[in-house]
Amino acid sequence: MKKIVSLLAVVLLLNTTWAQKIYSSKTGQAWFDAGTGMEDITGTNKSVTCAFKPSTGDLQFLVKIKGFEFWSQLLQEHFNENYMESDKFPNSVFKGKVTNIDKVNVDKDGTYPVNVKGTLEIHGVKKDVETNGTMKVAGGNVTASSEFTVVLEDFKIAIPGVVKDKLSKTAKIKINCNLSIAK
Repeated sequence: MKKIVSLLAVVLLLNTTWAQKIYSSKTGQAWFDAGTGMEDITGTNKSVTCAFKPSTGDLQFLVKIKGFEFWSQLLQEHFNENYMESDKFPNSVFKGKVTNIDKVNVDKDGTYPVNVKGTLEIHGVKKDVETNGTMKVAGGNVTASSEFTVVLEDFKIAIPGVVKDKLSKTAKIKINCNLSIAK
């Protein structure tokens, strides 16, 4: 009888570990602005993939570079071919953690400021980054959002001399993902 109770306890423990909540989305949004007063250089991507595991704070984003849309088809072509080389570097990836996960309660509606630390890969270059964001819990869903700035040169994104006055040396990036429990 003790063996059966012990086996049942192990099965329940493993089942609890395997059944940990993971929140995800394939329809998150990313925006960036690398323009100057001379030109509007903004892009929007509405197919960002995100996964968040509240028990550990693990957080990952995947952004398909060709998913960015622009006001001009020519600008979109230049972005993909000349700057981001999206055939060679098709994705931008963030892998990290919410470092203050103990302050986030996914079982209670509310807005929680978060600190995020991890590795951001853009244009084949990986950089350690830290930023702040917000996790809003409502009705069992989580909305993760953040705004941060990257230096294009840090990710080996070259700015040709011909457009150096039109293109900022930095890009402001916004991320917003509505997450629900993965099934």
